[in-house]
Amino acid sequence: MKVLHLSTFDLAGGAARAAYRIHQAMLGIDIDSRLLVQYKQSSDPTVTAAESKLVAKLRSVGDTSVLKFYPHRHQMFSPQWFPAGLLKSVDRFAPDAIHINWICNGFVPIELFAKFKQPLVLTLHDMWSFTGGCHYTLGCDRYIDSCGDCPQLRSGRDADLSRAIWQRKATAWQHLNLTVVATSQWMAARAGESSLFRDRSIEVIPIGLDTDVFEPIDSSIAREFLDLPPTKQLVLFGAIDVSDRRKGFHLLKQALERLLELGWGDRVELVVFGCDAPEPPLELGFPVHYLGKLNDNVSLQMAYAAADVTIAPSIEEAFGQTASESLACGTPVVAFANTGLADIVDNRQNGYLAEYCDTADLARGIAWVLEDSPRHRGLRLAARAKAEREYGRQLQAHRYRAVLEKLLDRAQPTPVS
Repeated sequence: MKVLHLSTFDLAGGAARAAYRIHQAMLGIDIDSRLLVQYKQSSDPTVTAAESKLVAKLRSVGDTSVLKFYPHRHQMFSPQWFPAGLLKSVDRFAPDAIHINWICNGFVPIELFAKFKQPLVLTLHDMWSFTGGCHYTLGCDRYIDSCGDCPQLRSGRDADLSRAIWQRKATAWQHLNLTVVATSQWMAARAGESSLFRDRSIEVIPIGLDTDVFEPIDSSIAREFLDLPPTKQLVLFGAIDVSDRRKGFHLLKQALERLLELGWGDRVELVVFGCDAPEPPLELGFPVHYLGKLNDNVSLQMAYAAADVTIAPSIEEAFGQTASESLACGTPVVAFANTGLADIVDNRQNGYLAEYCDTADLARGIAWVLEDSPRHRGLRLAARAKAEREYGRQLQAHRYRAVLEKLLDRAQPTPVS
Protein backbone atom coordinates (compact mmCIF):
# COMPACT_ATOMS: atom_id res chain seq x y z
CA MET A 1 0.00 0.00 0.00
CA LYS A 2 1.39 3.40 -1.05
CA VAL A 3 -0.11 6.37 0.78
CA LEU A 4 0.53 10.03 0.06
CA HIS A 5 -0.38 12.54 2.78
CA LEU A 6 -1.09 16.16 1.88
CA SER A 7 -0.48 18.84 4.51
CA THR A 8 0.31 22.55 4.29
CA PHE A 9 3.10 22.16 6.88
CA ASP A 10 5.00 19.21 8.31
CA LEU A 11 5.92 20.68 11.71
CA ALA A 12 4.40 24.14 12.28
CA GLY A 13 1.16 23.98 14.23
CA GLY A 14 -0.89 21.26 15.86
CA ALA A 15 -2.53 19.97 12.68
CA ALA A 16 0.84 19.74 10.93
CA ARG A 17 2.36 17.80 13.83
CA ALA A 18 -0.65 15.49 13.75
CA ALA A 19 -0.24 14.83 10.01
CA TYR A 20 3.47 14.16 10.46
CA ARG A 21 2.74 11.77 13.31
CA ILE A 22 0.24 9.83 11.19
CA HIS A 23 2.84 9.60 8.42
CA GLN A 24 5.53 8.40 10.84
CA ALA A 25 3.15 5.89 12.39
CA MET A 26 2.40 4.36 8.99
CA LEU A 27 6.10 4.07 8.23
CA GLY A 28 6.42 2.26 11.54
CA ILE A 29 4.12 -0.54 10.37
CA ASP A 30 5.82 -0.80 6.95
CA ILE A 31 3.31 1.17 4.89
CA ASP A 32 4.99 2.98 1.99
CA SER A 33 4.11 6.48 3.19
CA ARG A 34 5.14 9.91 1.89
CA LEU A 35 4.19 13.42 2.97
CA LEU A 36 3.77 16.20 0.40
CA VAL A 37 3.67 19.70 1.89
CA GLN A 38 3.49 23.33 0.90
CA TYR A 39 6.14 24.39 3.42
CA LYS A 40 8.81 21.92 4.57
CA GLN A 41 10.53 22.59 7.89
CA SER A 42 11.97 19.17 8.70
CA SER A 43 14.99 17.44 7.20
CA ASP A 44 13.04 14.19 6.79
CA PRO A 45 13.71 12.66 3.32
CA THR A 46 10.21 11.14 3.28
CA VAL A 47 8.75 14.67 3.28
CA THR A 48 8.71 16.64 0.02
CA ALA A 49 7.86 20.28 -0.66
CA ALA A 50 5.53 20.65 -3.62
CA GLU A 51 7.06 23.95 -4.71
CA SER A 52 9.49 26.67 -3.64
CA LYS A 53 8.78 28.78 -0.56
CA LEU A 54 8.41 31.87 -2.74
CA VAL A 55 5.74 30.26 -4.91
CA ALA A 56 4.00 28.91 -1.82
CA LYS A 57 3.98 32.39 -0.28
CA LEU A 58 2.56 33.93 -3.45
CA ARG A 59 -0.13 31.25 -3.51
CA SER A 60 -1.07 32.00 0.09
CA VAL A 61 -1.30 35.74 -0.57
CA GLY A 62 -3.34 35.15 -3.72
CA ASP A 63 -5.73 32.82 -1.97
CA THR A 64 -6.56 35.31 0.77
CA SER A 65 -6.83 38.31 -1.58
CA VAL A 66 -10.62 37.97 -1.79
CA LEU A 67 -10.86 38.54 1.98
CA LYS A 68 -9.99 42.21 1.52
CA PHE A 69 -13.70 42.74 0.88
CA TYR A 70 -14.39 41.54 4.45
CA PRO A 71 -12.08 43.69 6.60
CA HIS A 72 -13.69 42.82 9.95
CA ARG A 73 -12.65 39.16 9.91
CA HIS A 74 -10.82 38.13 13.09
CA GLN A 75 -10.59 34.33 12.78
CA MET A 76 -8.90 32.04 10.25
CA PHE A 77 -10.92 31.85 7.05
CA SER A 78 -9.75 29.99 3.93
CA PRO A 79 -11.32 30.38 0.46
CA GLN A 80 -9.03 27.77 -1.17
CA TRP A 81 -9.66 28.99 -4.70
CA PHE A 82 -6.19 29.82 -6.05
CA PRO A 83 -5.13 27.28 -8.75
CA ALA A 84 -2.47 24.73 -7.79
CA GLY A 85 -0.34 22.46 -9.98
CA LEU A 86 -0.32 19.52 -7.58
CA LEU A 87 -1.48 16.79 -9.93
CA LYS A 88 1.97 16.24 -11.45
CA SER A 89 3.56 16.09 -7.99
CA VAL A 90 0.97 13.56 -6.86
CA ASP A 91 1.37 11.47 -10.01
CA ARG A 92 5.14 11.23 -9.42
CA PHE A 93 4.47 9.34 -6.19
CA ALA A 94 1.85 7.07 -7.84
CA PRO A 95 0.02 6.47 -4.55
CA ASP A 96 -2.76 3.95 -4.05
CA ALA A 97 -4.61 6.41 -1.78
CA ILE A 98 -4.34 10.05 -0.77
CA HIS A 99 -4.74 11.21 2.81
CA ILE A 100 -5.78 14.87 3.02
CA ASN A 101 -4.92 16.66 6.25
CA TRP A 102 -4.96 20.40 6.97
CA ILE A 103 -4.40 21.82 3.48
CA CYS A 104 -5.43 25.48 3.86
CA ASN A 105 -3.27 28.55 3.31
CA GLY A 106 -3.91 28.07 -0.42
CA PHE A 107 -2.28 24.63 -0.75
CA VAL A 108 -5.09 22.47 -2.21
CA PRO A 109 -8.03 24.18 -3.97
CA ILE A 110 -11.50 22.80 -3.29
CA GLU A 111 -12.03 21.77 -6.92
CA LEU A 112 -8.78 19.78 -7.03
CA PHE A 113 -10.19 17.06 -4.78
CA ALA A 114 -12.34 15.75 -7.64
CA LYS A 115 -9.35 15.60 -10.01
CA PHE A 116 -7.40 13.10 -7.93
CA LYS A 117 -7.70 9.61 -9.42
CA GLN A 118 -7.06 7.85 -6.11
CA PRO A 119 -9.50 7.17 -3.26
CA LEU A 120 -9.34 9.87 -0.61
CA VAL A 121 -9.22 9.94 3.18
CA LEU A 122 -9.94 13.32 4.75
CA THR A 123 -8.98 13.84 8.40
CA LEU A 124 -10.76 16.72 10.11
CA HIS A 125 -8.16 18.68 12.08
CA ASP A 126 -10.63 21.55 12.38
CA MET A 127 -14.10 22.40 11.05
CA TRP A 128 -13.07 23.99 7.73
CA SER A 129 -13.99 21.02 5.54
CA PHE A 130 -17.71 21.29 6.31
CA THR A 131 -18.09 25.08 6.68
CA GLY A 132 -18.19 27.98 4.27
CA GLY A 133 -14.56 28.84 5.00
CA CYS A 134 -14.13 29.36 8.74
CA HIS A 135 -11.88 26.95 10.64
CA TYR A 136 -13.98 27.02 13.80
CA THR A 137 -17.54 28.33 13.92
CA LEU A 138 -17.41 29.83 17.44
CA GLY A 139 -20.95 28.70 18.06
CA CYS A 140 -22.45 29.52 14.65
CA ASP A 141 -24.57 26.65 13.26
CA ARG A 142 -25.10 27.88 9.69
CA TYR A 143 -22.94 25.01 8.39
CA ILE A 144 -25.89 22.72 9.20
CA ASP A 145 -27.73 24.33 6.28
CA SER A 146 -25.67 26.19 3.68
CA CYS A 147 -23.72 28.98 5.43
CA GLY A 148 -24.23 32.57 4.29
CA ASP A 149 -24.72 35.75 6.34
CA CYS A 150 -21.46 34.75 8.02
CA PRO A 151 -20.98 36.26 11.49
CA GLN A 152 -17.19 35.99 11.19
CA LEU A 153 -17.20 37.90 7.90
CA ARG A 154 -19.90 40.26 9.22
CA SER A 155 -21.35 40.21 5.72
CA GLY A 156 -24.99 40.79 6.63
CA ARG A 157 -26.26 38.94 3.55
CA ASP A 158 -26.96 35.34 2.60
CA ALA A 159 -25.16 35.45 -0.76
CA ASP A 160 -21.72 36.15 0.69
CA LEU A 161 -18.32 34.52 0.37
CA SER A 162 -19.16 31.78 2.88
CA ARG A 163 -22.21 30.72 0.83
CA ALA A 164 -20.08 30.69 -2.35
CA ILE A 165 -17.39 28.51 -0.71
CA TRP A 166 -20.04 26.15 0.71
CA GLN A 167 -21.59 25.82 -2.77
CA ARG A 168 -18.19 25.06 -4.34
CA LYS A 169 -17.66 22.24 -1.84
CA ALA A 170 -21.18 20.89 -2.34
CA THR A 171 -20.66 20.77 -6.10
CA ALA A 172 -17.05 19.58 -6.29
CA TRP A 173 -17.24 16.92 -3.54
CA GLN A 174 -20.63 15.42 -4.34
CA HIS A 175 -19.37 12.24 -6.00
CA LEU A 176 -15.96 11.81 -4.34
CA ASN A 177 -14.73 8.39 -3.27
CA LEU A 178 -14.05 9.88 0.13
CA THR A 179 -13.80 8.56 3.68
CA VAL A 180 -14.05 11.16 6.44
CA VAL A 181 -12.06 10.69 9.65
CA ALA A 182 -12.76 12.75 12.78
CA THR A 183 -10.23 12.89 15.58
CA SER A 184 -12.89 12.93 18.34
CA GLN A 185 -16.52 12.11 18.94
CA TRP A 186 -17.27 15.83 19.26
CA MET A 187 -15.83 16.53 15.81
CA ALA A 188 -17.65 13.53 14.34
CA ALA A 189 -20.93 14.88 15.70
CA ARG A 190 -20.33 18.33 14.24
CA ALA A 191 -19.40 16.89 10.84
CA GLY A 192 -22.34 14.49 10.93
CA GLU A 193 -24.86 17.29 11.38
CA SER A 194 -23.34 19.38 8.58
CA SER A 195 -25.06 19.65 5.22
CA LEU A 196 -21.84 18.62 3.44
CA PHE A 197 -21.09 15.41 5.37
CA ARG A 198 -24.35 14.26 6.96
CA ASP A 199 -24.79 11.54 4.33
CA ARG A 200 -21.27 10.17 4.72
CA SER A 201 -20.02 7.62 7.20
CA ILE A 202 -17.49 9.16 9.57
CA GLU A 203 -14.73 7.19 11.26
CA VAL A 204 -13.21 8.32 14.57
CA ILE A 205 -9.45 7.89 14.99
CA PRO A 206 -7.67 9.79 17.79
CA ILE A 207 -4.33 11.40 17.04
CA GLY A 208 -1.47 9.25 18.25
CA LEU A 209 1.94 10.08 19.66
CA ASP A 210 5.21 8.40 20.53
CA THR A 211 4.73 7.28 24.13
CA ASP A 212 8.46 6.50 24.34
CA VAL A 213 9.18 10.21 23.75
CA PHE A 214 6.29 11.64 25.74
CA GLU A 215 6.73 9.78 29.01
CA PRO A 216 6.93 10.72 32.70
CA ILE A 217 10.20 12.02 34.12
CA ASP A 218 11.06 13.39 37.55
CA SER A 219 9.42 16.79 37.91
CA SER A 220 12.40 18.19 39.83
CA ILE A 221 14.65 17.47 36.84
CA ALA A 222 12.17 19.14 34.47
CA ARG A 223 11.83 22.20 36.69
CA GLU A 224 15.59 22.61 36.96
CA PHE A 225 15.90 22.26 33.17
CA LEU A 226 13.27 25.00 32.61
CA ASP A 227 14.35 27.16 35.57
CA LEU A 228 10.97 26.87 37.28
CA PRO A 229 10.33 27.07 41.06
CA PRO A 230 10.92 23.71 42.75
CA THR A 231 8.24 23.85 45.45
CA LYS A 232 5.23 25.68 43.97
CA GLN A 233 2.26 23.92 42.37
CA LEU A 234 2.52 24.72 38.67
CA VAL A 235 -0.46 25.17 36.35
CA LEU A 236 0.44 24.76 32.66
CA PHE A 237 -1.32 26.41 29.70
CA GLY A 238 -0.27 26.26 26.04
CA ALA A 239 -1.31 28.41 23.09
CA ILE A 240 0.35 30.21 20.20
CA ASP A 241 -1.68 33.32 21.00
CA VAL A 242 -3.26 33.96 24.42
CA SER A 243 -5.66 36.42 22.75
CA ASP A 244 -7.25 33.60 20.69
CA ARG A 245 -10.62 33.34 22.41
CA ARG A 246 -11.19 29.82 21.09
CA LYS A 247 -8.30 28.61 23.26
CA GLY A 248 -10.06 30.01 26.31
CA PHE A 249 -7.30 31.93 28.08
CA HIS A 250 -9.85 34.61 29.00
CA LEU A 251 -11.82 31.88 30.78
CA LEU A 252 -8.70 30.59 32.53
CA LYS A 253 -8.07 34.15 33.80
CA GLN A 254 -11.51 34.16 35.40
CA ALA A 255 -10.86 30.75 36.95
CA LEU A 256 -7.55 31.99 38.38
CA GLU A 257 -9.35 34.96 39.92
CA ARG A 258 -11.68 32.47 41.60
CA LEU A 259 -8.68 30.48 42.88
CA LEU A 260 -7.32 33.67 44.44
CA GLU A 261 -10.60 34.11 46.27
CA LEU A 262 -10.29 30.52 47.51
CA GLY A 263 -6.87 31.22 49.01
CA TRP A 264 -4.54 29.64 46.45
CA GLY A 265 -2.53 32.82 45.79
CA ASP A 266 0.64 31.76 47.61
CA ARG A 267 0.60 28.13 46.42
CA VAL A 268 0.12 28.25 42.64
CA GLU A 269 2.12 29.71 39.76
CA LEU A 270 1.20 29.72 36.08
CA VAL A 271 3.44 28.41 33.28
CA VAL A 272 2.63 29.39 29.67
CA PHE A 273 4.25 27.84 26.60
CA GLY A 274 3.78 28.52 22.90
CA CYS A 275 4.16 32.29 23.09
CA ASP A 276 6.30 34.97 24.67
CA ALA A 277 5.25 37.32 27.45
CA PRO A 278 2.81 39.97 26.16
CA GLU A 279 3.42 43.69 26.44
CA PRO A 280 2.23 45.05 28.75
CA PRO A 281 2.44 42.02 31.08
CA LEU A 282 -0.83 40.44 32.15
CA GLU A 283 -1.91 41.00 35.75
CA LEU A 284 -3.28 37.65 36.94
CA GLY A 285 -2.59 37.72 40.66
CA PHE A 286 -0.18 34.80 40.28
CA PRO A 287 3.45 34.74 39.11
CA VAL A 288 3.60 33.75 35.42
CA HIS A 289 6.51 31.98 33.70
CA TYR A 290 6.59 32.22 29.89
CA LEU A 291 8.55 29.44 28.20
CA GLY A 292 8.10 30.79 24.66
CA LYS A 293 7.68 28.57 21.63
CA LEU A 294 8.87 25.00 22.29
CA ASN A 295 10.06 23.53 18.99
CA ASP A 296 11.20 20.08 20.08
CA ASN A 297 9.63 17.13 21.85
CA VAL A 298 12.17 17.14 24.69
CA SER A 299 11.26 20.70 25.71
CA LEU A 300 7.56 19.86 25.48
CA GLN A 301 8.08 16.76 27.61
CA MET A 302 9.92 18.84 30.20
CA ALA A 303 7.07 21.39 30.33
CA TYR A 304 4.44 18.72 30.92
CA ALA A 305 6.57 16.88 33.46
CA ALA A 306 7.31 20.08 35.38
CA ALA A 307 3.61 20.88 35.78
CA ASP A 308 1.19 19.55 38.37
CA VAL A 309 -1.78 20.08 36.07
CA THR A 310 -2.34 21.14 32.46
CA ILE A 311 -5.32 23.39 31.68
CA ALA A 312 -6.94 23.13 28.23
CA PRO A 313 -9.92 25.55 28.42
CA SER A 314 -10.74 25.60 24.68
CA ILE A 315 -14.34 26.34 23.79
CA GLU A 316 -13.99 24.45 20.47
CA GLU A 317 -11.31 21.82 19.83
CA ALA A 318 -11.11 19.04 17.26
CA PHE A 319 -8.97 16.88 19.53
CA GLY A 320 -6.37 18.51 21.77
CA GLN A 321 -2.82 17.18 21.43
CA THR A 322 -1.72 19.29 24.39
CA ALA A 323 -4.00 17.16 26.55
CA SER A 324 -2.92 13.78 25.14
CA GLU A 325 0.76 14.74 25.39
CA SER A 326 0.23 15.85 28.97
CA LEU A 327 -1.43 12.56 29.90
CA ALA A 328 1.44 10.64 28.31
CA CYS A 329 3.84 12.53 30.54
CA GLY A 330 1.74 11.65 33.58
CA THR A 331 0.25 15.09 34.16
CA PRO A 332 -3.52 15.38 34.77
CA VAL A 333 -5.60 17.69 32.58
CA VAL A 334 -8.49 20.03 33.35
CA ALA A 335 -10.71 20.97 30.40
CA PHE A 336 -14.28 21.86 29.49
CA ALA A 337 -16.75 19.20 28.52
CA ASN A 338 -18.50 19.41 25.12
CA THR A 339 -15.34 19.64 22.98
CA GLY A 340 -12.96 17.05 21.51
CA LEU A 341 -11.05 17.18 24.78
CA ALA A 342 -13.84 15.20 26.45
CA ASP A 343 -12.54 12.10 24.64
CA ILE A 344 -9.13 12.54 26.26
CA VAL A 345 -9.96 13.60 29.80
CA ASP A 346 -11.87 11.05 31.88
CA ASN A 347 -13.58 13.08 34.59
CA ARG A 348 -12.08 12.53 38.05
CA GLN A 349 -9.93 9.67 36.72
CA ASN A 350 -7.04 11.35 34.90
CA GLY A 351 -8.19 14.94 35.29
CA TYR A 352 -11.36 16.97 35.53
CA LEU A 353 -14.03 17.96 32.99
CA ALA A 354 -15.64 21.24 33.98
CA GLU A 355 -19.11 22.28 32.92
CA TYR A 356 -18.90 23.96 29.52
CA CYS A 357 -17.55 27.53 29.86
CA ASP A 358 -18.25 27.52 33.62
CA THR A 359 -15.19 29.28 35.02
CA ALA A 360 -16.18 28.62 38.64
CA ASP A 361 -16.24 24.89 37.88
CA LEU A 362 -12.95 25.22 36.01
CA ALA A 363 -11.45 26.68 39.21
CA ARG A 364 -13.00 23.86 41.26
CA GLY A 365 -11.43 21.36 38.88
CA ILE A 366 -7.96 22.86 39.24
CA ALA A 367 -8.29 22.85 43.03
CA TRP A 368 -9.65 19.30 43.03
CA VAL A 369 -6.64 18.02 41.08
CA LEU A 370 -4.10 19.83 43.26
CA GLU A 371 -5.49 19.71 46.79
CA ASP A 372 -4.99 16.03 47.66
CA SER A 373 -1.49 14.59 47.20
CA PRO A 374 -2.39 10.87 47.25
CA ARG A 375 -5.24 11.50 44.79
CA HIS A 376 -2.88 13.52 42.58
CA ARG A 377 -0.47 10.57 42.41
CA GLY A 378 -3.35 8.33 41.34
CA LEU A 379 -4.38 10.81 38.64
CA ARG A 380 -0.82 10.81 37.32
CA LEU A 381 -0.75 7.03 37.03
CA ALA A 382 -4.16 6.94 35.35
CA ALA A 383 -3.10 9.67 32.92
CA ARG A 384 -0.12 7.67 31.71
CA ALA A 385 -2.17 4.48 31.49
CA LYS A 386 -4.79 6.20 29.30
CA ALA A 387 -2.12 7.47 26.90
CA GLU A 388 -0.49 4.03 26.60
CA ARG A 389 -3.88 2.38 26.08
CA GLU A 390 -5.38 4.80 23.56
CA TYR A 391 -2.75 6.99 21.88
CA GLY A 392 0.17 4.78 20.88
CA ARG A 393 1.45 5.34 17.34
CA GLN A 394 1.05 1.73 16.27
CA LEU A 395 -2.58 1.64 17.32
CA GLN A 396 -3.29 4.78 15.31
CA ALA A 397 -1.48 3.40 12.25
CA HIS A 398 -3.42 0.14 12.32
CA ARG A 399 -6.70 2.06 12.60
CA TYR A 400 -5.81 4.10 9.51
CA ARG A 401 -4.67 0.98 7.65
CA ALA A 402 -8.07 -0.64 8.27
CA VAL A 403 -9.82 2.44 6.87
CA LEU A 404 -7.53 2.53 3.83
CA GLU A 405 -7.93 -1.17 3.09
CA LYS A 406 -11.71 -0.85 3.19
CA LEU A 407 -11.53 2.20 0.91
CA LEU A 408 -9.24 0.47 -1.59
CA ASP A 409 -11.42 -2.66 -1.64
CA ARG A 410 -14.41 -0.49 -2.43
CA ALA A 411 -12.50 1.16 -5.26
CA GLN A 412 -11.70 -2.15 -6.99
CA PRO A 413 -13.77 -2.84 -10.12
CA THR A 414 -16.41 -5.57 -9.71
CA PRO A 415 -15.36 -8.73 -11.60
CA VAL A 416 -17.47 -9.59 -14.62
CA SER A 417 -18.95 -13.09 -14.37
